[in-house]
Amino acid sequence: MSLDEGYIKYESHWTPGPATHVLAARELERWRKPLYEAQLIGEYAEHGIGYGNLSVRRGSSGLFLISGTQTGNLPVTDESHYSLVTDCDIRANVVRCSGPIQASSEAMTHAAIYALGDAIGAVVHAHSPDLWRRYLGELPTTNPDVPYGTPDMAQELDRLYRMEGLRESGVAVMAGHDDGLISFGTTIEEAAQRMLSLLRPL
Repeated sequence: MSLDEGYIKYESHWTPGPATHVLAARELERWRKPLYEAQLIGEYAEHGIGYGNLSVRRGSSGLFLISGTQTGNLPVTDESHYSLVTDCDIRANVVRCSGPIQASSEAMTHAAIYALGDAIGAVVHAHSPDLWRRYLGELPTTNPDVPYGTPDMAQELDRLYRMEGLRESGVAVMAGHDDGLISFGTTIEEAAQRMLSLLRPL
């Protein structure tokens, strides 16, 4: 596990405010629960650093609701633990969000996934040393030299989507992000189920 896990690498503009999209937050929690129970979302206890996050698209203007920074350790979340990303400039590496908490450090990566196509409605980012080792190079895998949460990762995900089968699999391994995997789907159920299905014995 890289010790920069969980640190925000983009320029963040956060507007504190009340929780919004309460029903969407509840649906995210519904699928976060099995991911947390499977330790795909959690905390590196020895470092006190949370990992894993999930999001859902809100409307057609690029908005999405994402779990807040450093919430991976929480057994249960509610609407106060989610942030609405209102704008993401991938080239400038700037994320704007609002709500009771800052957006996850992976917000830029989530935005890059949503930019791949309007049909993508939800994203899950999980951690698992076992799954990471098992599927590295087997599923679409990012270049190990590309760090998470950066504009370069956005370009790399676009490459995988266009050329390496990510469109079909809906799951990618992040070679430059120890233990990191990302999945997406039309709904949060589909995105979460794609991630959970990796746990099945080969």
